[in-house]
Amino acid sequence: MSAPIWQKNSKATIDEQIMDYMAGEDIILDREIFLFDIQATKAHVRGLASIDILKDVEATEMLKYLDELAEEFKQGKFQLDNRFEDGHSAIESYLVEKLGDSGKRVHTGRSRNDQVLVALRLYLKEQLEQMASFSKESARACLKQAENYKTTPMPGYTHLQQAVVSSGGMWFAAFAEAMIDNLAYIQSIQQWIDANPLGTAAGYGVNLPLNRELTTTELGFSRLQINPIYAQNSRGKFELAALSALSQCLLDIRRYSWDLSLFTTAEFDFVSLPDDMTTGSSIMPNKRNPDLIELMRGSYAVVQGATVELESLLSIPSGYQRDLQFSKAPLLRALKRGMDTLALFPQVITNTTLNKTSLKKAIKTPMYATDLAIELSASGMPFRDAYQQVVERYDELEQRTPEQSLNERVSPGACADLMLDEMWERLKDLG
Repeated sequence: MSAPIWQKNSKATIDEQIMDYMAGEDIILDREIFLFDIQATKAHVRGLASIDILKDVEATEMLKYLDELAEEFKQGKFQLDNRFEDGHSAIESYLVEKLGDSGKRVHTGRSRNDQVLVALRLYLKEQLEQMASFSKESARACLKQAENYKTTPMPGYTHLQQAVVSSGGMWFAAFAEAMIDNLAYIQSIQQWIDANPLGTAAGYGVNLPLNRELTTTELGFSRLQINPIYAQNSRGKFELAALSALSQCLLDIRRYSWDLSLFTTAEFDFVSLPDDMTTGSSIMPNKRNPDLIELMRGSYAVVQGATVELESLLSIPSGYQRDLQFSKAPLLRALKRGMDTLALFPQVITNTTLNKTSLKKAIKTPMYATDLAIELSASGMPFRDAYQQVVERYDELEQRTPEQSLNERVSPGACADLMLDEMWERLKDLG
């Protein structure tokens, strides 16, 4: 590893084991946010030039080489490896190599603390944008399937026991509305974290009139994060907010996956998945296993684990603490697993085929009991009396059909009135 950028005495001996321990896996993790770090550095350079700390020619040269570094990194020509303490020092090292002493001026008025803050903030903004896009796509896929299976009878369950007649349309519509709500929540988190921490330095500002409004505009933030101490205190807190948004999506995916795990069994046979979404057994030739669905179901655990890890880590006082270095790994790990799962969800929805014959066959006569109780109550009989009478009049249920039950379920949102148009409108309003 090259000498750390904070080293004051070039003759001082630095214990390599201690340095490796402190650097940890930072250099590997920083590969995920390196381009955002470069983007933020470019904004900082322009900001310094705007207050005459850098000459225009110096800023122009720095910007040129920052673009060159970004391109070399994309092409694999520049590697973030253990030559560097972290991605921040790699950027400065590159500029010094290209520009000599002029490159050392890039860190004026800046700390690695606000470097990592702004790089992570830009990364989170991008992740949330993708999260919103996947949620929209999932909601659309669910709504289309709700329309496809709008009148398909399906057993409804409570306590995993057969309850009333439901429909495929209602089942898919449930997940559609969930994803629409998730999208609204994601957008609220996007707005919440859309604040620029660049220029807060180590958490107390600097004795320079930094052009923070310029960098806010340059980086596409909607507002300035004003207080430097709060900027440092928000590290981890904003990451938790992003994981919270992702968790909402994965909670619904977990439930959908649980349903599929049950419904694809031979005992239920309600749902079929294409062969490319299942796997074979290593020993049993007769088996097709829903491994994909089970892994998607388990993905919530990864995000929940990262959330607990971050919450535990944030038991620290105000200001920057080195403990925060440990926030990167769980965040990046959780977002990778969660986003990969969310990206696949629309495809799984679209390829979920309901087995209409099995679904209708599974509907038993007692499932019409609630319909009869409601009818008797609507005709004037007290509901508790109607409830008791139905038990004695099960024979009257024999003539009923699933289609009749669906058609008569007219309460808003129920099988005869799924209100899919309203859901489409809500989705459209969210952009």
